[in-house]
Amino acid sequence: MYEKFGAAHSLNGFPGAVVVFQRALDSNRHRIAKQAGVTASELRALSRVAEAGSITPKELAESLEMTTGAVTAISTRLVDGALMRRVDHPNDRRSLFLELTPCGDEIMKQIYREFDAAMAVVTKDTPQAELRRCSALLHSAAEELAPLDSSVFSPGL
Repeated sequence: MYEKFGAAHSLNGFPGAVVVFQRALDSNRHRIAKQAGVTASELRALSRVAEAGSITPKELAESLEMTTGAVTAISTRLVDGALMRRVDHPNDRRSLFLELTPCGDEIMKQIYREFDAAMAVVTKDTPQAELRRCSALLHSAAEELAPLDSSVFSPGL
């Protein structure tokens, strides 16, 4: 539910809770990035490479909604920091893949373990059936939102 009080805009109910949760996740990501010695954008890139296992810079740029130039700069910093490596593409000598190094892999394992433990703490009193319903709702909402017209502007989201 949307409300406006003077110059302030507010979302309430479930949409408001989603925004609050998203901001908490963003804050957590910034804290984790700082601890890992990378920027939030670099952490996002590491996460996408970790999820894919191996990804081209073009695919990474598309998944991060960044230019290939921005991804080149980010990946160069991560390669220089020994968290990511460039691997020749086996079928296209003009292309390459980005992969985690063993150090990058260890950082992602640690990040995922810590996040999993944090979620376990905040949901410790929540019945498993409710967590499954919540997971299904989040997955369903993500699938519905993903194809939405990107011309829709949502400030602060």
